[in-house]
Amino acid sequence: MKILVTRHDKIGDFVTMLPVCRVLKEQTEHTIVMLVSQVNAALAETLDFIDEVIVYTDESKVLIKTIKAYQFDVSISGYIDTALGSVLFRAGIPKRIAPATKLAQIFFNSRVKQRRSLVEKHEFEYNLDLLKAFDETLNLDFERPLLAVEKEPTDDFVIFHPGSGGSSDGNLLVDDYLKLAKKASELVKVVFTFGPDDIDIKQYIKSRLDFPASLKDDFATLVELTSYIATSTLFVSTSTGPMHLAGLTNTQTLSFFGDTLFAGPRRWATISDEEIQNNIVVPLHYDEMFYKTIEERLVDIIENSIKRGA
Repeated sequence: MKILVTRHDKIGDFVTMLPVCRVLKEQTEHTIVMLVSQVNAALAETLDFIDEVIVYTDESKVLIKTIKAYQFDVSISGYIDTALGSVLFRAGIPKRIAPATKLAQIFFNSRVKQRRSLVEKHEFEYNLDLLKAFDETLNLDFERPLLAVEKEPTDDFVIFHPGSGGSSDGNLLVDDYLKLAKKASELVKVVFTFGPDDIDIKQYIKSRLDFPASLKDDFATLVELTSYIATSTLFVSTSTGPMHLAGLTNTQTLSFFGDTLFAGPRRWATISDEEIQNNIVVPLHYDEMFYKTIEERLVDIIENSIKRGA
């Protein structure tokens, strides 16, 4: 049997769909193909529980032809829109599984009522629940990390990733990232990482550095960024794609979330082990006392990590 798993949106969303592929590959004999956006393609190709990757394109005729050639038996979609639904329908996939949401659900013949807006589960758990419409006997548990990265012996270092790429509803001020990093630099090496949209933030931080820290934005691929994150002691960021890459490699995180039900950690926490997640909901207008609690948490995490590694 050939199964198409689709998640053609952003980096973090893509990562939350990967447990579905892992469960299918480990518990069945089926061929697992994943349809992803261009930004996620190279990373998807490195994962041993995905057999092949199809890159999503707005050229529907081309995409339909590509999908038809596989002769899929089933598709499982974590996120849907009318364009995707139309493509899968016209590609003739016999069983098309998706959440019962939006007008796009009319293109799917196996619709799962989830009401994700109630935020009763994590996003990756909602995605895993779609498997019940395929085979209710599957065990939805999975082992971490989903991507194992060989870690070279190195000094402890903490990554601060202050940018959000516009995908976060809760974050610290850049000045507070600087204050946190300065405090961390008393204990470990500090590295700031940046995405392609973080040019202004990088320049701001560079102009105000008064402590030892490295600035790094020369990652050639998403795979390279993911591997680098995996070598760190701790990854500090808002709820954005790189945070989910840390979760993919089961890297310890200190993560900031928006102060709403939909934007919070109850929905968007990483797929990593819960004991290495440090999730903090950030009020829109937080004060110095709130910042101090984060600083204390940071120091505690670093000191405990160093003790464990000693």
